[in-house]
Amino acid sequence: MIFEELTEFRAALRSPCAIAGLDLGTRTIGVAVSDLLLSIATPLETIARRKFSQDADKLVEILTNRSIGGLVLGLPRNMDGSEGPRCQSTRAFARNFQAHMDIPITFWDERLSTVAAERALLEADTSRRRRAEVIDHVAAGYILQGLLDRLRHMGAQDD
Repeated sequence: MIFEELTEFRAALRSPCAIAGLDLGTRTIGVAVSDLLLSIATPLETIARRKFSQDADKLVEILTNRSIGGLVLGLPRNMDGSEGPRCQSTRAFARNFQAHMDIPITFWDERLSTVAAERALLEADTSRRRRAEVIDHVAAGYILQGLLDRLRHMGAQDD
């Protein structure tokens, strides 16, 4: 189930559940997970990409072990908001991943998430080598935290 609208995504989540965020790169996939209260995103790991089926199997293992009930993929829009080839690739990944795991999937505009992650790592005085190792799952954390904050704001409006 892929949802463009966050209200539909939120309605499809079983409660309580955690959500995972993915930062899909050409060589790696950054993974972050939330807590059950959907308040805090925690960067988890970076997966080296191989073939899609291997990547999907590894993700299913991670998501199943952590009882993940929803998935958000960073959507790499162009700075003008338009969608290019990388967005098409992300949407195709979501469509193909559905066959491997039946959980609600949505997208989050990831413009500048890697820049924010890089800035945070620089402020933490992280070495260049360490930044290269963790940047993708830290960026996934920014993507997921953005979604969590939006979901919490939507919930406050419902009250």
